[in-house]
Amino acid sequence: MTNQQFEPFYDVNRTYDDNYRQGPFGLFAQALTGGTTTENDATSACAATPASVLGFPVNLPFGIPAGPLLNSRFTTAAFRMGFDLAVYKTVRSRAWGCNPFPNVLAVHPKAADGSLTPGSAELDEGVLADTRYNLPISISNSFGVPSRDPDVWQPDMRDAIAAAGPGQLLVPSFQGSRVAGMSTDEYIADHVACARLVCETGAQLMEMNTSCPNEGHNRLLCHDPHLVGRITEAVKNEIGDRPLIVKLAYFPSDIELETMVRETVGHGTAQGFSTINTISAKLVDASGNQALPGEGRDRSGVCGNAIRGAGLDMVRRLSAIRERLGLDFAIVGVGGVIEPEHYLAYREAGADAVMSATGAMWDATLAQRIKAAIGA
Repeated sequence: MTNQQFEPFYDVNRTYDDNYRQGPFGLFAQALTGGTTTENDATSACAATPASVLGFPVNLPFGIPAGPLLNSRFTTAAFRMGFDLAVYKTVRSRAWGCNPFPNVLAVHPKAADGSLTPGSAELDEGVLADTRYNLPISISNSFGVPSRDPDVWQPDMRDAIAAAGPGQLLVPSFQGSRVAGMSTDEYIADHVACARLVCETGAQLMEMNTSCPNEGHNRLLCHDPHLVGRITEAVKNEIGDRPLIVKLAYFPSDIELETMVRETVGHGTAQGFSTINTISAKLVDASGNQALPGEGRDRSGVCGNAIRGAGLDMVRRLSAIRERLGLDFAIVGVGGVIEPEHYLAYREAGADAVMSATGAMWDATLAQRIKAAIGA
């Protein structure tokens, strides 16, 4: 059970499908029924001095990344609660099932500040995970990137795009799907096919997810910059002038990170990066046993408070590479944004926009609190 004053808009005690059909919950549900007084205030708060993200005006460059906004009801509620950027949950070219329930557990790193360090022994030795959801919150993210069939998500995505208010932007997220026997060329083609389906909804830009830790733990797509370069070239040929954002995981090596930038932005095939997704860790219960049930689920992506340091580190390093190479691309900072000062920290690190998934799930008023804190 949750034991803080906020009711998450994604109910971790329900299955993914139940959340998809019945959610959102808490203040997000009230926003959809007119039970909150946020829409007018939230969309006009920054209207006098709007910011810009990839050429699109936004009231405040803050929102919710790919993950918890499962469909147009979630994205519409996010807009009404003052999150001016809303990323529609990653879609595929075909229907794709979710990992078994539960998908979310509370995660408790050993560090006094609740942080996890990329590359640390703790990630392989085991991090405690249970149902004690305490603030500042860190959670597991073990969904497997489920997707409805395009016949379902395309019309819903159109509704999500249409629900954006003045100074608000809906960002569709998509990815390719690996299936048995698929060649590299077929994998690239699947990315292109899915991007084409997104374009058909009227999307003005899109984000390509290359960073999900749930499709195997050996090597994420984003850790193969050359392949990502090939994919972004093919996708950009399909989507034309629409800006393309690439979602990245944490990169231990500056050399590989710079290679990613050169292989994408350097060739004009990507216009921004969103980072980070999660940090993969072995999750154990109080007895040291596997915390999430099922084969292949000994590890999970961890998000929330635990990964803020890693997210800020990636933004700083990307910002330095951007300056050193003299390239123009957007940086969207993600990871552990729970308080207004975390938004400011990401902006100071070089982020053009900032997003919060776990923090926003547990505090639907986060965007409003940030706007109040900075006088927007």
